[in-house]
This record gives sequence, C-alpha cells and structure tokens, in this order.
Amino acid sequence: MDEPNRTTSTLGADARELSTGELVSRLGEQVSRLVRDELSLAKAELQEKGKRAGQGAAMGGTAGVLAWFGVGALVAAGIAALALVVPLWASALIVAGVLFAVAGVLALTAVNKVKHAVPPIPEQAIGSTRRDVEVVKESAHR
Repeated sequence: MDEPNRTTSTLGADARELSTGELVSRLGEQVSRLVRDELSLAKAELQEKGKRAGQGAAMGGTAGVLAWFGVGALVAAGIAALALVVPLWASALIVAGVLFAVAGVLALTAVNKVKHAVPPIPEQAIGSTRRDVEVVKESAHR
C-alpha cells in the first residue's frame, strides 16, 4: 500500500512524533502567522483610534468657531451697553481700543516667551553630557 503523504499526515500528528526540522518549520510558520495577525490587529486598532481622533478634532474645531462667534457677541453686547452712556460710535471706539491694548500686551508677552525659547537646544542636557564626557576622559587617562 502507498504510504500517506508525510506532510499531510503530520499536520494532525502529536508534536512528539515530529522531527526537529518539522517542528522548526512549524515554529517559523506559526511565528509568521502570529506576526501577521498582530500587525493586522494593530492596524485595525490604529484605524479606529484615528477615526476617533478625527471626530474629536472636528468637534474641537467646531467648538472653537462657535466660541469665536460667542466672543464677537460679547464684544457687540459690550458696545451696546456702553452706547447707553456715550454715543454708539464712541462706545465702539472705546471697546476697540481696549481690545487692541489687550492684544498688544499679549503680543509683547508672546514675543518675550519666544525669545527665551530660541534656540530650541537642550542646553542643560548638552552641558551635563559634556561634563560626563570629561569625567570619562579623566578616568581613562588615570
């Protein structure tokens, strides 16, 4: 009688009956399958997280636009309230002046912060690394 095909008969065989070569071959196949499955899972997870991040960003952008309109409405309300005391054109000029003054202070503060942040080099880390190199050099010379 013909002997059954060895590869098909060993697929269901007990691991103790397999040769080392067959076991290594199976290990390679299983590791390869495991890696592919893990990559597929990671891809699906990242797609889901990306979708959620996109939805969150869209909602955040919408919230920002609505807040901007709210600020505009508050400015208009401030102008209207001030118009009860002074003419409308004067109240609009006063509110605009206050807004420009606040914007100017914020701009100067921003420029000052940016100047202190530039250049973006980790000076403390570089200094510490240089000291470490010097210590190692001194130890090597001894």
